[in-house]
Amino acid sequence: MTSLTSPILRLTDIRRSYNIGTDVETEVLHGISLALQQAEFVALKGPSGSGKSTLLNIIGLLERPTSGTLEIAGQPAQSLDDAGLTQLRGATIGFVFQFHHLLPAFTALENVLMPSIIANGTATAAAEANARELLARVGLKGAEYKRPGELSGGMQQRVAIARALSLRPRLILADEPTGNLDTVSADEVFGLLRAFNHDHGSACLIVTHDARLAAGCDRIIALVDGRVVSG
Repeated sequence: MTSLTSPILRLTDIRRSYNIGTDVETEVLHGISLALQQAEFVALKGPSGSGKSTLLNIIGLLERPTSGTLEIAGQPAQSLDDAGLTQLRGATIGFVFQFHHLLPAFTALENVLMPSIIANGTATAAAEANARELLARVGLKGAEYKRPGELSGGMQQRVAIARALSLRPRLILADEPTGNLDTVSADEVFGLLRAFNHDHGSACLIVTHDARLAAGCDRIIALVDGRVVSG
């Protein structure tokens, strides 16, 4: 897939420490530098404790690095206050987690509409039409009014993917999105992310332990002990 000249994501010498200034100060990310091009589909791999979750939280603007620079869609994140980070996150990033985090009291359709409601204060007719189209695309046409408890694990994860894609994000962050699924459901979820990446040019960074799925990505970034060792 052709990459454009300006990356959607650029990290330069990102470091993250905890308990700063104490006897137990610990640095968990040691100068991470990487870039993700627009429309790239990339796997992030590494053993438990390698810093993957911390790195993903920083990329997702949920956590600030101790030092270094982070740019998303050309916007330097370190210059933004919390409100600015929230706005950039909502406008640019879609999240898919291992646990779907659907709202149990709401229907599938309402869950998919939630990002639009948060962003605009209401669900417009256009947003609802888009949500219905996304649910149909992930194979859930006819399940719009079912609540999460009425859906299988794989179906719930498909709702979560539709929700993540509802605002057509330029960057999708997926944290072990197939970790709780059987092989068939995992392949379906991976295929849905790949299709959206292909059709809309959204970059995708997937944290996965599944070597088979990682092999289907454009590139694999390996993280070990808080350092990028390949990719």
